Amino acid sequence: MTTTPTPTTDDAPSPPAPAPAQGKGAWSTLRPLVLRLHFYAGVLVAPFLLVAALTGLLYAASFQAEKIVYDHELTVPVGDRELPVSEQVAAARAAHPDGEITAVRPSPEPGATTRVLLSGILGVDPGHTLAVFVDPYTAKVRGELEQYGSTGALPLRTWIDEFHRDLHLGEPGRLYSEFAASWLWVIACGGLVLWFSRRRTQRKLRGTTGRRRTLGLHGGVGAWVALGFVFLSATGLTWSAYAGAHIGDLRTALGQETPAVSAAAGEHAGHGVAGGAGGDAAHGVGLDRVLAAARAEGLDNPVEIVPPADEGSAYVVQQIQRSWPTKQDAVAVDPATGQVTDVLRFEDFPVLAKLTRWGIDLHTGSLFGLVNQIALMLLALSLILLILWGYRMWWQRGRGSAFGRPIPRGAWQQVPPQVLVPLLALVAVLGYFVPLLGIPLAAFLAVDIVLGEIAHRRGRRTYGPASR
Repeated sequence: MTTTPTPTTDDAPSPPAPAPAQGKGAWSTLRPLVLRLHFYAGVLVAPFLLVAALTGLLYAASFQAEKIVYDHELTVPVGDRELPVSEQVAAARAAHPDGEITAVRPSPEPGATTRVLLSGILGVDPGHTLAVFVDPYTAKVRGELEQYGSTGALPLRTWIDEFHRDLHLGEPGRLYSEFAASWLWVIACGGLVLWFSRRRTQRKLRGTTGRRRTLGLHGGVGAWVALGFVFLSATGLTWSAYAGAHIGDLRTALGQETPAVSAAAGEHAGHGVAGGAGGDAAHGVGLDRVLAAARAEGLDNPVEIVPPADEGSAYVVQQIQRSWPTKQDAVAVDPATGQVTDVLRFEDFPVLAKLTRWGIDLHTGSLFGLVNQIALMLLALSLILLILWGYRMWWQRGRGSAFGRPIPRGAWQQVPPQVLVPLLALVAVLGYFVPLLGIPLAAFLAVDIVLGEIAHRRGRRTYGPASR
């Protein structure tokens, strides 16, 4: 959301910034500083935001595209009766005897296939699993696809997801998305404040032309979607590399971590249990009794069954519905007796754990399904348009003399110390918790000071009023 003021003459010598006028309000002294930050942040961060917006647009659309592309694997004709889960798993095992079963996702609704997830398969990414799709009515294998993550992303959505997250560059690539998320809320809030601080007559779009019209489009659309951008920024940082680690530490310190059901088996664990060899999931009482025990505890579809990790562990059955209402209840079932040994209800999650779950699911388009995905696509399109309008304003501001004339320096010198000092302290704290905001901001200030000093020595210090 890049915004710029009206043209000024940068090359002409100008006097040092005047001292703040007596009786001047805090906002009148802060506005030029906010304008300069919004301008430079928009110009420098916009390329990263543009990539994030384009890839985010693709990701939001990938949920529906996945249903079309993989329709054969995901759906089957509805039959009269579903076969026991153990028979469906046996069919998948016969087709794929290699690897180990890490989880089973029974058919969540009529006409949907069952997924048997295998790990340790040659040619499959170690961080992914191979999903074998089984017809729940006939036990015929419909196909197999590589799957990633708890939402069950298949190859198309996985590729787009990784492109959005790290540009397929691995951990170094995650810096781009965290950098974009770290600055998006700053740019959005700055633009929102600047827009509403303008006089109402200046915000009118009808009858305007040139740069003023571009500014009207940029500011008007930006004002409508700013809160959406702040939400995307905050939730995107939740699972980022550096800011996400600080958020995790804070949740731990507050006792707001996401709880997990205890997978420790009962007192009979390891005694008389017919453990399955080679990860075939046939431990003790078997999948059918385990699923029945989970159903008795109220765990309806969709669910995922995770076999015991060893002789001392229990089966874990967890609901995996991320859409509204969220279903995340989980139970542990003793493989020797089929008795439930632990129950975890989503309603008992700490507040921040619930908010994190909902925030991530809303960010990724899962919480409200198609409506959620359309809203995300509209936000992405809005961000793309705002960036293009911002660069257009930058060009229009310098027409006739120079391209992209910058905002004059010296705005910070007009801010009273009683406002500037707390502001700097707040920026320092934010910079610590969100390092890809703090470090680039410190670097920008250092470079700007050096350039300002060079300009001063050449007699071209660029102080002056900034308007919008």
